[in-house]
Order: sequence, then C-alpha cells, then structure tokens
Amino acid sequence: MTDKSYKKRMQRKKEYIDSRIDQANIDKGIIVLLTGNGKGKSSSAMGMICRSLGYDMKVALVRFLKGDQQTGEDLFLENHPNIVSAHMKSGFTWDTQDQELDKIKARETWTEAKQFLQNPEIAVVVLDEITYMINYNYLDESEILDSLANRPKDQHVVITGRAASQGLIDASDTVSEVEDVKHAFRANIRAQKGIDL
Repeated sequence: MTDKSYKKRMQRKKEYIDSRIDQANIDKGIIVLLTGNGKGKSSSAMGMICRSLGYDMKVALVRFLKGDQQTGEDLFLENHPNIVSAHMKSGFTWDTQDQELDKIKARETWTEAKQFLQNPEIAVVVLDEITYMINYNYLDESEILDSLANRPKDQHVVITGRAASQGLIDASDTVSEVEDVKHAFRANIRAQKGIDL
C-alpha cells in the first residue's frame, strides 16, 4: 500500500468515526455485562473501578460467590475513601455445600447491593458474579432487573459472571463475552499472585 492510498483510507476511516461520535449524543448511566467462560471478567470490572476512582467517582463493589478470599485488588482498594463494598460471606458454593446457607448469604448481600443501586451518590456499582445467583435460583432475576431499571439515571452498573441470563443481556447496554481459549490451570499451574490473586 502506498503512502497516498494509506492516507486516503485513514481519512475515510476518520470521517466515519467522527460521524459516529457526533451521533452518540446521549448521556445516561449504562449497564456493562461481562460474561462467558473465559478469564478476565472480574479483572475487567476492577479496571473500570480504577478508571472511575481516577475521576474521583464513588464506587460500590458487591462480590457474590468469592467470600472472604482476598485478592490483590482487595488489598489495594480496601482503604480507599471512595469505595464501599459488600461481600457474600459464605464464599464458594462448592466449599460450603450448604444451599440454604448460600441462599441466606446471597439475600443478605443483595440487600446491601439494592441500597447501593438506590444511592445517587454512588456513580458505579459492580455486581461481581451475580449471574450465578440467578442461575442457582438464590436470587430472583425479576427483582434484580427491577432494581437495575429503577436505579439513579446516571449510575453505571458492571455485571460479571458466566452464563448470563437473557434478561440481563436484554437489560444491558454493552455486553462482552469472554471466550476461554486456553487456561494455565488446566496445565496444573497454580493461581499466581498479581495475575490470578
């Protein structure tokens, strides 16, 4: 490709992108859904938390499923003044093996999440691994969808977890599916600090 044809192609591309930017003129809180079997959904949500904190926004982090397992991002964010959080106390369902306890703990955590979703001072709410709570019938999907629909109009929500329901997909503005191509754990490599923990 010659310099002249490359420049012409990039000019056309710029015109198209500029026209799309001009058309995007709506300001509102958006829902981002990160689903699929691949690694990186919660990590992506943590990146959005850091981005929001960089703009001095208040963020709520609600973690279902992972319990008291502490990660590097938890250690980094735990004393940040703009973070509020709620963590499901029972942890991984395969560890507890107690469905009734898990349901109770999921409801307790959801009660806190609902308060965050009603608070106009919180700019971003992350609902980490909430898809499991719907799939396991620990939480009522219609109640979650209702809370999402009735949150403050400028509040953003990030939802993570595998096998997102059609209801969550339909309610979301941006949906990304993370594909599992290869994973170190399947080669018997332990979770590593800084990458997995």
